[in-house]
This record gives sequence, structure tokens and C-alpha cells, in this order.
Amino acid sequence: MEADRQILEHLEPHLRETEPDGAAAMLALVARDKVAFDTGELSAAVRRALLVLAAGGDLRRELSLDDRAVTRLAEDVDDPSRRAELAAALRELRTSSDELPAATRALDALLADEDRAWRALATALLADELTGDE
Repeated sequence: MEADRQILEHLEPHLRETEPDGAAAMLALVARDKVAFDTGELSAAVRRALLVLAAGGDLRRELSLDDRAVTRLAEDVDDPSRRAELAAALRELRTSSDELPAATRALDALLADEDRAWRALATALLADELTGDE
């Protein structure tokens, strides 16, 4: 929990400056390690989403939670148990966000809308692949 707090403190200035979709994706990326994905299934789904993204134009464009490639990825990896894991991870982050208003606001929005939270995770996964981060 202390590690979560340190991550949120580090992200707080960025969360204040970014748009809601970007903030949602940042926080979903923090929660990502607590969501179980089969590596092969996730890799295949990300490749399909990248093809959709490439068909839409510039791969470096800003992703949104409603981007066609994001919604495709979200649908491909959707699973009730994964959604439950994401919700639990976001709730855990929320317990560490006291006195961090931007993190609290963004986490509350994600916890209030399961579909938005799921698309935020898909956005984070796709952005992570595009930037080559592990």
C-alpha cells in the first residue's frame, strides 16, 4: 500500500494536467499488474488492435477511451473475472489516494463506471505496446 501511495504521489501532478482519458489510462496502467492475462491471448489481441489503429491513420496519435482500436482490444480481452480484478485493484489504489485530489477524482470516476475503467485499461495496454514499455 505504501508503494501505491508513492506511485500516486508521483502521478498527482501529471493527473492534474492531463485530460480525463489520459488520467484514467495512467491509473489503469498502475492497476494492470493485478489483472491476470494469458500472455498469448493478450499479445494476439494487442496485435489485432494495432492493425485497427494502423488502419485509422497515424500510430502516434493520442489514444482516447473511445478509439476504435481501444474498444476492439477491450472487447477481445473482456472477462468478468478480469473486470473484478481491475475493480479490486482500483479500489485498493483509492484507499491510498487521500489528500491527492486529482488521483481521487480520477479513481472515483473509474470506480463509478466499470466500462470506462475497462476501456482505460485497454488504452493503457495499447499505449504501453506503442511506447515499447514493459
